[in-house]
Amino acid sequence: MISGPGPSMNASGRDQNDRRLTAADSSVQELTGVRRVAVVGAGLIGARWAAQFLAGGLDVVATDSAPGAEQRMLADIAAAWPALLRLGRTDVPRPPAVTFTAHLREAVAQADWVQESVPDDTRLKLEVMRRIDEVTKPRTIIASSTSGILPTLLQSVCVHPARVLVGHPFNPVHILPLVEVVPGKETAQCTVDRAMAFYSALGKRPLHVRTEAPGFIANRLQEALCREFFHLVRDGICTTAELDEAMVHGPGLRLALFGPAFVYRLGGGRNGLVATLSQFNPTAIEDWSHNVYPPLTDELVEALDAQTAAQAKGRSVEEWEALRDEFLVRLIQLREHMLREDE
Repeated sequence: MISGPGPSMNASGRDQNDRRLTAADSSVQELTGVRRVAVVGAGLIGARWAAQFLAGGLDVVATDSAPGAEQRMLADIAAAWPALLRLGRTDVPRPPAVTFTAHLREAVAQADWVQESVPDDTRLKLEVMRRIDEVTKPRTIIASSTSGILPTLLQSVCVHPARVLVGHPFNPVHILPLVEVVPGKETAQCTVDRAMAFYSALGKRPLHVRTEAPGFIANRLQEALCREFFHLVRDGICTTAELDEAMVHGPGLRLALFGPAFVYRLGGGRNGLVATLSQFNPTAIEDWSHNVYPPLTDELVEALDAQTAAQAKGRSVEEWEALRDEFLVRLIQLREHMLREDE
């Protein structure tokens, strides 16, 4: 069944009134050879992947067996479209139609690329990956959006493991550029090369994670921060609002531009990182932080929930998401403007 918030389509599935979509098609398809993308799992991540692929002029078919999944996906695509327009990912004013089916086999059988985005449950992932591998064309790349399951495990249930890897995005997927491209032990180099080219053609910033490890790169950094956040609240050192304020108005501002490694270098002034470490030797500092999460007691969970609910100040999730998207679009545009010559 064909549905979607976009304009009327002709027999080929193209907008009869806007030929700019064909131009976008040509760009991504000529660079990557990908025309049809299957999105497996149309939740928070999958729906925004679908919007990104549509913005690239690709034919998208999505599948999800959850009740109401199609309607939620279409609403998410419509909500994501304004940001994609402002970021220059498309110049088509409204989202094109997307094909939706509840049947996985139907969704993936003719796909050139599969982006798997079902929940990060290992048993579920393995079963879905096995079924995708079973029915897709031999050259179809299967990329998992998993945030931490190793690709070697995912490809272990596949007859064609060389075309399986991880393509881990960051939420909101349609805005944040980073995609961690993580090959498994049996992933072919040509698969990695095609994945890097594909995500780049879509306007993403793919990062080849050369050695697979739990959590990959970015989530390992995030985990260290999140562990300490739970301890700070549990120990009564601060509320969730206070710790968010400390990050937003302090290190978070510079991390959006530089990242922690280059921040260390700037800390040493003209003499660089060597000077930073000579003045602020991290091994000589008392271990302030924790390497494990505290026990998630009922009291801690209730405190975290109540405090973050108070931070919402009565606004809906949709209102906060719109504010977040607007902020991120402006921040990305500012960063690109300031660093354009360097990058």
